[in-house]
Amino acid sequence: MSIALFPGSFDPLTNGHLNIITRASYLFEKVVVGVGNNTSKSALFTPAEKQALITEAVRDLPNVEVAIMSGLTVQFMAEIGAKYIVRGLRNGKDFEYERDIAGVNSALADVETVLLLAKPENQNISSSMVKEIGSMGAENMAKFVPPVVVAALKERLNAQKE
Repeated sequence: MSIALFPGSFDPLTNGHLNIITRASYLFEKVVVGVGNNTSKSALFTPAEKQALITEAVRDLPNVEVAIMSGLTVQFMAEIGAKYIVRGLRNGKDFEYERDIAGVNSALADVETVLLLAKPENQNISSSMVKEIGSMGAENMAKFVPPVVVAALKERLNAQKE
């Protein structure tokens, strides 16, 4: 069985992430969305909250699972039996970063990285950007995140203002 891992911090999940997950689900028999923790960023949602939001967003993709991961990506891959890492590329900067990470992962374990190009409408979307515009009161967040995330994002950002 071909199992792929799509790792990330997903804080929050964007439409770009969801597009990559959907496309990966057509390429692999099973896709595991691995919710990690980016220690260099302050998280808006807990790993369990992110897992629940992503699970709801991918509910129509039967071969997609969502799991919380810790430790090295390649260690988690061994635990779930994955041989492929899926990553999305928005621009040249992403490519350089992902190329370097792919090289390290390949040196650590027998894994292959598959890079999917972001659709043009998603090339400028990042979780950081979504949080920033959301905190400034942007109303039409559905352009950037799935509906389940829109509601959670508004609730969380409003709670932080109080």
